[in-house]
Amino acid sequence: MANISILGAGGWGIAIAILLDNNGNHVTIWSAVDREVKMLSEQRENEVSLKGIKISKDIQITADLDEAIKDKDIIVMAVASAYTRTTATRLKGRLKNGQIIVNLAKGIEDNTLMTLSEIIEQELPNTDVAVLSGPSHAEEVGRGLPTTCVAGAKTKATATYIQNIFMSKCFRVYISPDILGIELGGALKNVIALAAGIADGLGYGDNTKAALITRGISEISRLGTAMGANTQTMFGLTGIGDLIVTCASMHSRNRRAGILIGQGYSMDDAMKEVNMVVEGVQSAKAALHLAEKYNVSMPIIEKVNEVLFHDLSAKDAVNDLMMRDKTLEHPDLLW
Repeated sequence: MANISILGAGGWGIAIAILLDNNGNHVTIWSAVDREVKMLSEQRENEVSLKGIKISKDIQITADLDEAIKDKDIIVMAVASAYTRTTATRLKGRLKNGQIIVNLAKGIEDNTLMTLSEIIEQELPNTDVAVLSGPSHAEEVGRGLPTTCVAGAKTKATATYIQNIFMSKCFRVYISPDILGIELGGALKNVIALAAGIADGLGYGDNTKAALITRGISEISRLGTAMGANTQTMFGLTGIGDLIVTCASMHSRNRRAGILIGQGYSMDDAMKEVNMVVEGVQSAKAALHLAEKYNVSMPIIEKVNEVLFHDLSAKDAVNDLMMRDKTLEHPDLLW
């Protein structure tokens, strides 16, 4: 049994808390939002983001950060990506040397182009930062439906420890040393999911979605390889696996926001309607900047940015993609 703190009480944080509690661990959930703590303590569920899934009374709920992180074997960061740095900053001077931190959020910081694990390491340099990612909607993990993820860590020992703690009969965990690839796949698939949702909102069909998924993973792989990630990771659970589920499921906030944009909503109105953090919006900016930095062609990412931030109509964006210059599918293949 391990003592584990979950920082963040959204749907994903709660789903993981339930999983870890069912695995026999002592689990504490922390939230910085007083009304959230009150709701969880009284109702034993998050009625906003994970309605109908009850939290065991064995799981402690607190708004006291010091209480939440004291003497913990693992600290799980489950806050939205936009709050990763501010949350890490609050932990400065409060953690033991070598503290294991497992980050669940998916995103890239727009102004620094840093991955979330890099942000945590910058703010908390003496910790052991790992990631857990894959095709894993909270709504399904919370219900105990079969799910697979990948734990990425700097050492095999840390990755194996996390694997042993998280793995169960309904939650299979693989391990990998490619933290960068895992994070890039998890962040950039949200941008492609926005594109897939936009296509749905326009009334396009399965052919269009298959094209976006396939060419999307090609773009993600090109950038990942240029940045030093392993190509195999992009075609695994945290690349193509996470991309498929995010583009296909109505659990996906990014796909739902994209559908609304395709139907004519503005970006701001779409996010208000979804009423949850749409990670792909900020990741879209960062992805475009990374593409420019590493001189990588990412036409889908480019058009998503034009739709989100430069008033290009969704239909025109699709037309632009379809009518680009003729090219080879795999330029490295020889005749």
